Amino acid sequence: MGIQSKYLGRVTLVGAGPGDPDLLTVKASRAIQQARFIMYDNLVSHEIRALFPEGSEKVFVGKSKGMHCATQEQINTLLLNAALEGKDVCRVKGGDSFVFGRGGEEMLMLAKQGVEVDVIPGITAASGCTSYADIPLTHRGLAQGCTFITAHADKELDINWDALAQLKQTLVFYMGLSKTDMLMEKLIQGGLSANTPVAFIENGCTPKQRVLIGKLHQLTSLKQQHQIQSPALIVVGKVVSVAEQMEWLGQLSDRQLGKVEHEQSLQLTA
Repeated sequence: MGIQSKYLGRVTLVGAGPGDPDLLTVKASRAIQQARFIMYDNLVSHEIRALFPEGSEKVFVGKSKGMHCATQEQINTLLLNAALEGKDVCRVKGGDSFVFGRGGEEMLMLAKQGVEVDVIPGITAASGCTSYADIPLTHRGLAQGCTFITAHADKELDINWDALAQLKQTLVFYMGLSKTDMLMEKLIQGGLSANTPVAFIENGCTPKQRVLIGKLHQLTSLKQQHQIQSPALIVVGKVVSVAEQMEWLGQLSDRQLGKVEHEQSLQLTA
């Protein structure tokens, strides 16, 4: 039986998108601007944090590789206690709360205790970051679907790698920086060509975005050579070649228009 109190606050799970505040939905932006009590994660960009109201109470509960400001159990307790105190909580998460964001766990925990929960979806990183990198998730003749996979696990990932390699779809790995050796090995063993195009998208949809392109067999060397840091997505599939085409067309256009050469944010590796 859930906790009953007429003073219960409500919790709004807000997907803040991949980083650019212009990608916030109207509903998410309104919820943040009206918030008086905010709990936010590590993946909420500094540009979006700057939108938090000055007078609001802000609690950072971020988690990143090897560093945990709060465990998920502690976050659940903080959420519940705030609601029991009658506070309306704006729970802000990077991307979408229901895509590798543990939003479903928080929603169920709160609902079991009688706390009302609203959910505002956000643009997940796989969609936003690939768009900003000129990489379509699907493209006629290259990929008719896409699969999102979390590579974050304490033990070896429970994945059917052979099936994944045979999908002929775009693969997007979240939280996979520490698993590049394993990703290369498993996908190539599963039948994916070692020359399949891959891309790292670091700090996607922010002013610090970097896009590094190479081949599947270069995944770890590419990471090490360019010192790629989290947060970063790994995109595997033929669609990555579209970004290379866009880069070439951009350079051609610059030459045709007589523009001054400038450093490209996209770095290509043969």
